[in-house]
Amino acid sequence: MSVLSIDAERLLSRIRDLGEVGRDGNGRLTRLAASEADKSGRDRLVQWLRDADLEIAVDQIGNIFGVWRDAGNADKAPMLIGSHIDTVIDAGIYDGCYGVLSGLEVIQTLMEAGTALAHPIAIAAFTNEEGVRYAPDMMGSLVYAGGLSVDEALATVGTDGSVLGEELRRIGYAGAAGTDLGKPHAYVELHVEQGPVLEREGVPIGAVENLQGISWQRVTIEGVANHAGTTPMAMRRDAGYAAASVIGFLHDRATNSNTPTVATVGCIALEPNAINVIPSRATFTVDLRDPDAERLKEEEAALAGYLQDLAAAENMTTSTERLARFEPVTFDARIVGLIEEAARRRGLASKRMTSGAGHDAQMIARIAPAAMIFVPSVGGISHNPREHTADADLVAGANVLLDLIQRLAAN
Repeated sequence: MSVLSIDAERLLSRIRDLGEVGRDGNGRLTRLAASEADKSGRDRLVQWLRDADLEIAVDQIGNIFGVWRDAGNADKAPMLIGSHIDTVIDAGIYDGCYGVLSGLEVIQTLMEAGTALAHPIAIAAFTNEEGVRYAPDMMGSLVYAGGLSVDEALATVGTDGSVLGEELRRIGYAGAAGTDLGKPHAYVELHVEQGPVLEREGVPIGAVENLQGISWQRVTIEGVANHAGTTPMAMRRDAGYAAASVIGFLHDRATNSNTPTVATVGCIALEPNAINVIPSRATFTVDLRDPDAERLKEEEAALAGYLQDLAAAENMTTSTERLARFEPVTFDARIVGLIEEAARRRGLASKRMTSGAGHDAQMIARIAPAAMIFVPSVGGISHNPREHTADADLVAGANVLLDLIQRLAAN
């Protein structure tokens, strides 16, 4: 296998360029799925795919593919590199985008070198990975892998009342049936770590061998609204207090555990939301994650039990709604080993890791061998405008991806 290197400046300039698409008047970067900002980002990506002479396809859920194939491998399943370009609100510039643009850079490097491969290579920008506007997250890759029907996904109503299918048509990214690439030969996703481990340990490459299971629920607690000044504490049915109790329970349980379980309450709303009225209703989300399937079930059961006991103790009612549920994923052992080998050949240390965040790779792993490569995140910060990865680490990760893809697509 020839030793090539990506064009570092081309990759870095594209990351910076895409990072300016979707900024508001205050400089905040937000490209929610199927929004006008997302359209602008998609248009920029498609132009780069076109400039690289790639075959471009858009499937029904709006996933964008750029494909390089030739007469010698046109009938073979493609080697797929993927991630996403939608963002959270007030985002950084690397999450997802780095993986998509590195995939494009890998293809262009191989094309320019005249490399002959047994399999086509394609990059994918999956729709609605973040799940901010439409739930569940990782929707485009979930649909691609057959875990959610196209019709159900397109009918999803967003947080702003919009319908995903209508919005994709509005922005010009509602593709036709039969335009996806089918089952890939293998799948690799290059991503910033979004955590502190690699930087803390001084390791430039993470070989991701598994990914945490994720449980999202919406909890509603019904109490009774009453006057904040005249109602004695012992006579209250305070939904706000009950919600705070649940948050404390989740935090303490995860903190005091010797397992990697994490628990987060990220959204909360109180009704009637008045300073001098005891809340009659609290609605909040619970995000539970663990790399072990049985432990994740135990955490869900513990939450259910606590809610039941709380309702009885406080004379309230509680209910839960399942928003998303994904089992832990173990990635392909051969590809993980090849990532380590590619790093070693580049003189780079690597570390086997668990991904704490959800990624498109966990969906594609349902239908093809898959794995992920991580590069360090400065301060472990992500989903934040201060998200940063050093240029040298971005280039190193892309070169490891380049070597890995050459190896995987060779036979």
